[in-house]
Amino acid sequence: MAIPVAQVPAGRVRRQILNVLLAWGMDPVLADTTAEAMVETDLMGIDSHGLSMLMMYEALRDGGQLDLSAKPRVARRNAATALVDGGAGLGHPVAAMGMALAAEMALAGGIGAVGVFNSHHFGAAGYYVRLAARRGVIGMVMTTARSVLVVPTRGAQPMLGTNPIALAAPAGREPAFVLDMSSSTVAGNKVKVYDLNGKPMPEGWVVDGEGRPVTDAAEGMAYLFKRAEGGLTPLGGTGEGGGHKGYGLGLMVQILAGTLTGGALSVLHNRTAKPGEPDNIGHFFLAIDPAAFRPPEAFEADLGELLATMRATPPTRADRPVLIPGEPEDAERAARLAAGIPVPETLDRHVREICARCGAEYVLA
Repeated sequence: MAIPVAQVPAGRVRRQILNVLLAWGMDPVLADTTAEAMVETDLMGIDSHGLSMLMMYEALRDGGQLDLSAKPRVARRNAATALVDGGAGLGHPVAAMGMALAAEMALAGGIGAVGVFNSHHFGAAGYYVRLAARRGVIGMVMTTARSVLVVPTRGAQPMLGTNPIALAAPAGREPAFVLDMSSSTVAGNKVKVYDLNGKPMPEGWVVDGEGRPVTDAAEGMAYLFKRAEGGLTPLGGTGEGGGHKGYGLGLMVQILAGTLTGGALSVLHNRTAKPGEPDNIGHFFLAIDPAAFRPPEAFEADLGELLATMRATPPTRADRPVLIPGEPEDAERAARLAAGIPVPETLDRHVREICARCGAEYVLA
């Protein structure tokens, strides 16, 4: 049976998130940054990383792992690099800070790289690279993850997080190129969204401990969060389908966002972490100023031509034109600004319960 879904204006969703964060004691400036990142994520159609994350954040807070009073600080810096301590707070404020710092260094010297350690989940990586593109620089973001969900090629148990990668580049008159992808076939929270909506998953997202596909979303959630075996497939699925490439990308992200920054390898951290110990998620931000290589207007013009050329590719179906990464999110954002953000009844109930527990005003309805 289909679950009822309400269309809630973006401003109301933003207020709801902010109400909860403030009730939890988060600094108002950092809470505002976080609410903005979360609602923008929902507007772009990434329902797995916006409002629905409040449930996980509440669990982390109640477990003592998340310090909502924390303020990020620069621990080390030189002309082109910096290392930032997230203070065990939510990842959104430190991610916005890390991307801004990388962009500032790139505009000053051509390139900037910022590592973050001691952080938590920061939402959708694509949100932060868009911030860089608005400043006229190419932005790249990678992050590790607390949840160990991805089964390595030939493996029976999960060993890595979804370890996403995002890149954005300004394209002049064209919308920015924005690639935002996990190194797994799908994000773990996408399975949650299908479960909340009572929908079956596509085959190939989740496998059991013997590598067999799982399509029931509730069963998929069990493999991701309750069972030792099975999990998400790396990008490409099986080895025959190219899954070893997704597995390699996941390891690359772990090296840059985790090993380089001092962030944890979650599969080991989770085995030894004491109750209330922070997750120590690591992030990596890279910014490149095109002006360090050529006149920026020439770069943007050529990139615009590249994107227009790709968009003009003859499609296999007239009603399904070739798209550029970032276009589906831009179109969804426009649609949701007009019609509202879909909030299924199941999620609405969770938000009401969170508000009741923390004393935040409920404003979704």
